[in-house]
Amino acid sequence: MKILFIGDIVGRTGRDIVKTQLSSIKEKYKIDFVIANGENSAHGSGITESILKEITGSGVDVITSGNHIFKKNEALELVSNKNINLIIPANYPEKVQANRIIEKLIDGNRVVVINLMGRVFMKEGLDNPFYKLDELLQKIPTNSIIIVDFHGEVTSEKKAFGYYSDGKVTAVIGTHTHTQTSDTEILPKGTAYITDAGMTGSVNSILGDKKESIINSFLTGLPFKPEPEDHPAKLEGVVIDIDNDSKKAKNIKTIRIIE
Repeated sequence: MKILFIGDIVGRTGRDIVKTQLSSIKEKYKIDFVIANGENSAHGSGITESILKEITGSGVDVITSGNHIFKKNEALELVSNKNINLIIPANYPEKVQANRIIEKLIDGNRVVVINLMGRVFMKEGLDNPFYKLDELLQKIPTNSIIIVDFHGEVTSEKKAFGYYSDGKVTAVIGTHTHTQTSDTEILPKGTAYITDAGMTGSVNSILGDKKESIINSFLTGLPFKPEPEDHPAKLEGVVIDIDNDSKKAKNIKTIRIIE
């Protein structure tokens, strides 16, 4: 089985390139299943129902999220809808009513998608993602393909989580920093890993947003309002090749497409 994970989709620019490029990517790499982080897909922060339908309509099977998922008011209703393939980090407090894990049967293989969020320099009040993973794994049937989106700021926390998860899950894919890293690897016990899958959005931008106001903020110390930048666009992510019998990763490679 081959799974495509698309790095953080930022605004309309990111959505546009998913719409125009995903079909050909799936054909080129023989992709069976697509996951994308969509927490910044609605004008750079949050997600709406119409945008969720746009992304899934482009061919994405499951949408993961992170610390910006609740930036739009309608998100609370979206993430609690069992018929919508959108999940929040599972280590949000249990009082938050939301989808935290998604299971799909693809060509006889059970694919489980988990979203967790790091705690260093991120939101306060989150459960420990390491313990939460172990808790979730107790409820997941054996012989499952398990993909984890680890949404975190700090590379050391992501790497530690990768090694902690090695052999327990099929892949740990880092998100949040919008900068694709060059450390794709298969960890010693068979788990595919990358610190950050990258970003799907504007090429000539700062993390997908217009440069001018952000640069001015660094010059003056004044706050700024992020505004997604326009085209040209890039789509970044990883393709994971998985052994159907062992459920372990055979290979992981980065992709980057610019249009």
